[in-house]
Formats: sequence, C-alpha cells, structure tokens
Amino acid sequence: MPSFAFPIVDLTPWHTGEDADRRDVAKRVRAACEATGFFAVVGHRVPSETIEAMRSTSRDFFDLPLARKVEVARPRPEQNRAYHAEGTETLARLAGNDSPPDYKEVFAIGPPDVPPSDPWYHSRPGAYPNYAANLWPAGLPGFEAAWRRYWKEMEGIQDTICRVFALSLDLPEDWFGRHLARHCSMLRALNYPAQSAAPAPGQLRSGEHTDLGMLTILKNEAADGGLEVRDLDGSWHEAPPVEEGFIVNIGDLLMRWSNDRFRSTLHRVANPRAGSGARRLSIAYFVAPAYDSVIECLPTCRTLDRPAKYPPVTVAEYRNARFARTAA
Repeated sequence: MPSFAFPIVDLTPWHTGEDADRRDVAKRVRAACEATGFFAVVGHRVPSETIEAMRSTSRDFFDLPLARKVEVARPRPEQNRAYHAEGTETLARLAGNDSPPDYKEVFAIGPPDVPPSDPWYHSRPGAYPNYAANLWPAGLPGFEAAWRRYWKEMEGIQDTICRVFALSLDLPEDWFGRHLARHCSMLRALNYPAQSAAPAPGQLRSGEHTDLGMLTILKNEAADGGLEVRDLDGSWHEAPPVEEGFIVNIGDLLMRWSNDRFRSTLHRVANPRAGSGARRLSIAYFVAPAYDSVIECLPTCRTLDRPAKYPPVTVAEYRNARFARTAA
C-alpha cells in the first residue's frame, strides 16, 4: 500500500514569526483541510518527557491483568470514560455500518477539573455525559499525574490549532475561543494488542469512521498495522508516524461549521500484516466544544451560490446518541 503524502506543518513561525509567517501557516493548513482533512504538525512545543510519561504509564495500565483493569470499567455505554475492554466498541457504527467489535482496548478521560457542583452549567441534565466523572486506576504511581500533564499540553495545542483554523477561514483569530472555554474534549489511550489469533472476517483494529468532534490530535507510533486514510477515489493509504510531531484530522463538527469546506475524512486502523503480531499504542485527544455550542454554518463559508448545507445543531445533540451506538 503506498504511503499517503501528509502535509507536515511547522508551527514555529506561528509562535515566533511575523504576521506574514502566521498567515503562511494558516494557508498551508487550509490547503490540507480542504484537500484531505489530515495533516501533521511539528514545532508544537510539547515536551518529549510529557509524551513519554503518557506512553509509559498507559502501557503500564494495559499490561495489568484484566481483573485489575475492569475495576475501572466505563460505567455506562454513553460515557467515554475509563476502561473499555476488547470487544466492547465498534467504531464502524459511527459511519452507519457494522462489523465485528474493534480489536483494541481503551482507557479514556474527559475534562479532569470540572467543578463537582455547578447546577447552572456543568451539572444540569443537558451536560451529561460530557462532563461525567473520571475514574483513575489504583496502584499505578504517576498515572494520573502523567495524564493530567498531557491533557494540559493538548489544551495548548488545541488553542493554537483553532486559532490557525480561524485565520484560515477568514475569521478573527480568537473566534473559536468562546466555544472552547468550557470544552468537553476527550483523551484516549488505545492499545492494539499483538494478534496471536486471526481477526474475525471484517474485523479491524478500528473500523472505518469519521470523528464526531471538531478535530483530533493523534500521537501514533511506528508499528505495523496502523492508521489508514481513504482518499476521494476510495483508496486507502497508510499514515506516517511523524515521530517528532502529531497527526491532526478534521472532525464532523468542523466540517459542518465550514459548510464542507474542511473535510472530515473516513479513516481506520488496519490489522498488522500476517505473522507480524505487532502491538501498537496510540494516544488521541478529541477536541469538542462546549456541549451547548451551536454548530451552524460560519459566515465566511456560505454564499448565494453555496448556501448552508446543514441545519444548526448543538454539540451534545450531534455527539451523544451517535457515540452510544459504538458500544458492542
């Protein structure tokens, strides 16, 4: 399978350059978002030790006996929290398809510092499950601290990339800020175990789907059986690991916001080649605006010849029911 040419965007000029440099970064991102919906970023300023701590503590958790991991099993199917055991998630359902359950296991958190009682916002009925409580495994020193540090770094990249998006869409740079002030993003570590037995017919490490949120920031690794992206002709292409950077892809909400100007593209995680048995760990941060943010066509993305394609919808209305369908 040929390698897919992901644009690699250096964010250094965004942080240190003049206005022209920042506009050049926005121009490169806009071209990638309009063409494939995928690109990679380097110059992101996330410390390597933060990334490695996230990876090592996640591996420590997945290496625990199953009985220990299910002590923090997700409480309900609609909650993207805590441990999702193998065979409990089928992402192909997000695209309206079905398949055997994904060949993976997951640990996930949402916002770690949501006020425990805030009836006018975080605790009213419409907020659930976007601010559901996190569960943390016991007996793993440094696990929660590593995840919290990584979360804070992802919030920083989230802010930077969304500012780039705003400029690339001819909006004020801080346009998305009000929607992200109470964001309900999610952080997931995905363990794709070595496959000692052949997958069931049609079973993948992760079935083909598009992401429900605004964008995804992915840290993957160079191991066989990884992320693949479908192009406009329906062909699948391997994504590069980009060891010094992160892969970014557009989600459904930003596609709707931009009136399909930015593409939310089908992707999947393939099985390793026969006999390789490769284990793989990916870390994905899914950016989601506040649950009551209304997603409607941006003023710079509609014209008389290109009217709005989608009716307004809140983040919660769009995401909640669709995610619940993925539970096996």
